[in-house]
Amino acid sequence: MDVKVDLFPETADRIVYVRPVAVAELPEEIRNQAGGIETLYAVHRPDGERLALVRDRALAFALARQNDLAPVSAH
Repeated sequence: MDVKVDLFPETADRIVYVRPVAVAELPEEIRNQAGGIETLYAVHRPDGERLALVRDRALAFALARQNDLAPVSAH
C-alpha cells in the first residue's frame, strides 16, 4: 500500500496559547459571572487576541483541540 501520511503537519498557523488569568484582573461583568472562582484560563491567538475564557486548564486545551487548534502553555 502506497499511502502518503503527513506525520508532522504544519501547526504554526493553528497555535493558540493557554494561560491562567486572575479573575480580579478581568472586567466587572466577567467577575460577576465567575461565581467565586479566583482563576480562569484564557485561550489566545499568537497576536494576543483572547478567544475564550474557561473554568480550567484541561477544558481550555480540549476546547482548542476540538476547534483544530494546537494549544501550548503560556506563563
